[in-house]
Amino acid sequence: MLVAKVASLVVGAIAIVLALAAKSLNIAFLVGLAFAMAASANLPVILYSLHWRRFNTAGAVSAVVVGLTTAVGLAAMGPSVIGPQGIMLHGVKPLISLSNPGIISVPAGFLAGWLATVLTAREARSEARFDQLRLRALTGYGAERSVELTA
Repeated sequence: MLVAKVASLVVGAIAIVLALAAKSLNIAFLVGLAFAMAASANLPVILYSLHWRRFNTAGAVSAVVVGLTTAVGLAAMGPSVIGPQGIMLHGVKPLISLSNPGIISVPAGFLAGWLATVLTAREARSEARFDQLRLRALTGYGAERSVELTA
């Protein structure tokens, strides 16, 4: 419980510092940047999980890590953080000109998920679960089962 309390205080303090640093930025831009980061981490995993039978855990972890780190790294090197209109380093020219990193980070997440899945061994359990999910999604078979509570 103590760890959870300390972690929530630390996360809250970081959020306050970031909010103060970004108070002069356009809120629509910040929302777009947040969606780009969320899409970079989640979109490859969601689409691969729904449509690729062989997709496995290594691919999912790789897609999330590469997509998110690419998005955060590109945003940190771009004009939203560095440069005259950025949060810091006003006298420095941004390393990249993209203000929204999604055009690069989302495909990077897809590539990492594909590469990690292809380079690792097949997981029979994941493929069996994919088949069960596909059957349930397309026909509804198995969805009627529920856990019954006994008194």
